[in-house]
Amino acid sequence: MKRIGLMSDTHSHLEESVFKYFEEVDEIWHAGDIGDIAIMDTLEAFKPCRAVYGNIDHGVVKHTYPKDMRFMCEGLDVFMTHIGGYPGRYNKRVFEYFLNKPPKLFICGHSHILKVMPDKEFGFLHINPGACGNHGFHAVKTITRFSIDEGKVKDLEVVELGRRGEIKKGQSS
Repeated sequence: MKRIGLMSDTHSHLEESVFKYFEEVDEIWHAGDIGDIAIMDTLEAFKPCRAVYGNIDHGVVKHTYPKDMRFMCEGLDVFMTHIGGYPGRYNKRVFEYFLNKPPKLFICGHSHILKVMPDKEFGFLHINPGACGNHGFHAVKTITRFSIDEGKVKDLEVVELGRRGEIKKGQSS
């Protein structure tokens, strides 16, 4: 069994509280729009990480992380990208990818909208953890935590980090 901390759309801002919420996870996954490479350097010094780049990522971030990532975790086939859409409204590139061989867990970011929903057509779970940075139109910064055990997602939790733009005591952006 593995515990996963999932985040997206940091846009160069990392909430200090993430470390408290991800203290018990085994890996951190970032679904793109990282912003500054220092975000991933800080996360990787804390826990093992997997990440994809997003549409705002350039330079070192874009050259360090892939656009798409497909991997197995505890018997679960996972596909992660930044821009993908959601069940019934995938972008063309992702939809065509799913026609060939759909995963069992599809993760994306980009919309800044938290979504956890099954895709009945392709038979997988879709997770968008929302956005946890201060840039964007989302009202509340969110991350998710979950376990993967014997090929299944379990114990999924949504964590609210506070309102967008809110800087908590002792933090900077």
